[in-house]
Amino acid sequence: MSVRHVAVVVPARDEEDLVGRCLASVSAAAHRLPADVRVDVVVVLDGCRDGTADVVACFPAVRTVVTRGGNVGRARAAGVRSALDRVRGDLADVWVACTDADSEVPDGWLVEQLRLADEGADVVVGTVRPDPRDLLPEEVVRWQRTRVPGRPNGHVHGANLGVRASAYVAAGGFAPRREHEDVGLVAALHAAGATIVASDVVDVLTSGRRAGRSPGGYAGYLAEHFPRPAPATDGPSPAPARGPAALVAAD
Repeated sequence: MSVRHVAVVVPARDEEDLVGRCLASVSAAAHRLPADVRVDVVVVLDGCRDGTADVVACFPAVRTVVTRGGNVGRARAAGVRSALDRVRGDLADVWVACTDADSEVPDGWLVEQLRLADEGADVVVGTVRPDPRDLLPEEVVRWQRTRVPGRPNGHVHGANLGVRASAYVAAGGFAPRREHEDVGLVAALHAAGATIVASDVVDVLTSGRRAGRSPGGYAGYLAEHFPRPAPATDGPSPAPARGPAALVAAD
C-alpha cells in the first residue's frame, strides 16, 4: 500500500550544536518526495537546558513536543503520538521515520524508505556511520573494516529506522526505556509478524562522540569497540568527589 503521509520524529536533548544540521538534512530529504506525500516533522525537546529550542524555531515547518529529560523511549513515543494524532485515515498509509538530533540523513533517505514500504516492508532497519571528524584516522580505518557494502548488518539504530504506523501501533510502540528502545520496538514488531527489511542503501551520518545522551546507544558502542586510553597524569589521581558534587549524574 502506497504511503501518503510521512511523520519524521527526532528526539533532542541538549543538541543545539547539531540539531540544525539534522533538520536541514531532513528538509532536503522531504523535498525529494512526490508533492502528494505529506510530511510532518516533530522534534521532541527532551528536557533541554541549552538553546536547542531556539535552533529548532528557525525551522518554521517543524513542530515541537516537550518531555522531561532522561528517557529516550518516552520521548520517541511522545513524538510519534503527536504525529499520529493528526492523521485522519488508514494508518497503513502512514510511515514513521526516526532519526536523532545528532545525525544527518542523506537526500534519498525518505525516498528509499518509502520505496521499500511500497514493496511491502513494514519496517526498514537502516545503517549508520560515525562522523569521521569525531574519530582518529586509524579508528576510521578500523570502522570501515567492519562494513561490507551491500550486506547490511541488521543492527537496529534509532537514528535510521522506519516503520509503518499501523505496524507500530499493533506492536505497542516505543517502550519508555532509557536505552535500546529501538531494539525493543523491532523485537516487538518481529513478534507481531511485521515484514522487516535491513538496508544499507542510505547510511545516516551520526555523531562519533563517546558520551551519549542515553546510557548505551551508539556512543556506548563506540566507547566499547574503539576505546581510547585515559590521558596520562603527572600526579596522583584526585580523591573521589564527596558532598553535593558527587550527586551530579552524567548524561
